[in-house]
Amino acid sequence: MKFIAEIDIMPHKELLDPQGKTVANNMKHLNIEGVEDVRIGRRILMELTADSEDGAHEKVDTACKKLLANLIMESYSFELKAAE
Repeated sequence: MKFIAEIDIMPHKELLDPQGKTVANNMKHLNIEGVEDVRIGRRILMELTADSEDGAHEKVDTACKKLLANLIMESYSFELKAAE
């Protein structure tokens, strides 16, 4: 079976996000008011094949833990769906 995983990787809330701070601080130059905080992360789309949804979930989780996310500084979440 084919699956598509949509993975979001974000810096931990406890850590400073310099890119997010820069974007938030510069919103006023674009006349965008009321923005209090911006956090910048990554979005990854992965197509994969697995025997079952549980197998696909395990593959994506392993990829996130071992390769895609730096667990010391980042957290991840993902949504898995069957490919059409």
